[in-house]
Amino acid sequence: MNPATRTREETVAAFNHITNDIEGFLNELSAEDFRTPSLCPGWDVRECTTHAVGIEHLLAGWVPSSVDDAPPFDKMGDFAAEAVALSEVEFLSRVGQVLRGRRKELAEATDVDFARPSFMPTGPGTYGRFMALRVFDLWVHHRDMTVPLGRATADGGIAAEIALDEVHGALGYIVGKKIGLPDGMSMAFRVRGAVERDIFVAVDGRASLVDTLESPTVEITADSTSFVLLACGRIDPAAEVGAGNVRWSGDDEWGERAAHNLRFTM
Repeated sequence: MNPATRTREETVAAFNHITNDIEGFLNELSAEDFRTPSLCPGWDVRECTTHAVGIEHLLAGWVPSSVDDAPPFDKMGDFAAEAVALSEVEFLSRVGQVLRGRRKELAEATDVDFARPSFMPTGPGTYGRFMALRVFDLWVHHRDMTVPLGRATADGGIAAEIALDEVHGALGYIVGKKIGLPDGMSMAFRVRGAVERDIFVAVDGRASLVDTLESPTVEITADSTSFVLLACGRIDPAAEVGAGNVRWSGDDEWGERAAHNLRFTM
């Protein structure tokens, strides 16, 4: 699935799903839970929440006028300062206020709004693509908080599909630049578990996504949640290989190299 093909309805449904999941999770936490280090270096669970929700705060009411019109990122410092001063009850109330407002805003958005040319952190795109990127970011940040606390998450559904879309779209870069697969070789990714997808990359001058592969040089089989979190640099590749969440067949050297070099962002 090309991330650019996600419909407004899919993206809005995914945004609603992940933000409701985050709210439900946060409302069950103790003060000690909020102080637990997240998977994001230097941030505890509360600070990770402040960052993720703070981005939604600064996006509230923002409508891009062009690809050069960035959101008001300068609001982030003020939101963070406000969040630090709030009690736990006040903080949860503020988080809910922001996320409810954003759900309402996106529910009222039209196809024309989603097709609007827009700034994105990854380069020029559309407002719809930016919102799909927000789903990806929120989905990963949710797990930044749940994994250290040992909290179970529902890892399937449209939000998980959209999170995988972002890794899917980057696999040409990952295989070519991070793994460094040589010209003439190819790699099949068998994503399994809560989300299932087969993704193929061939190197012909450069590494590119292809629709099918007859006989890939390497096949990587990975749990879908592990796959996304490894691509985001959140978890230890050696631990995931040891747990059987990532394995390979075919060329052993390149399979092992791929399993340990999936990270493309943090």
